[in-house]
Amino acid sequence: ELLIDERHVLSDNTFVEIVVWRVPRPVRGSRHRLKYRLALVRNGMCLLRYDNEAGTGDHRHLGDAERRYTFTDADSLLADFWRHVVALEAME
Repeated sequence: ELLIDERHVLSDNTFVEIVVWRVPRPVRGSRHRLKYRLALVRNGMCLLRYDNEAGTGDHRHLGDAERRYTFTDADSLLADFWRHVVALEAME
């Protein structure tokens, strides 16, 4: 079940895409029933992505670096992602 499918344009060359589904059972590597992809894209390049693709569990990408993400709930996921976006945009 698709819960969120949003695109937020931040500037002419930057946008955020948020897609969240409720799935019947946790994806391999996660313990919750959400499948998600949250991305900050600038000039066609993904600068930041939070996701839980099957097999890798909850994690985030910052450039080429990948780190585990401790998922607690959907509200915290969105808040953490947006905090990270704001911090990166402030550095721009």
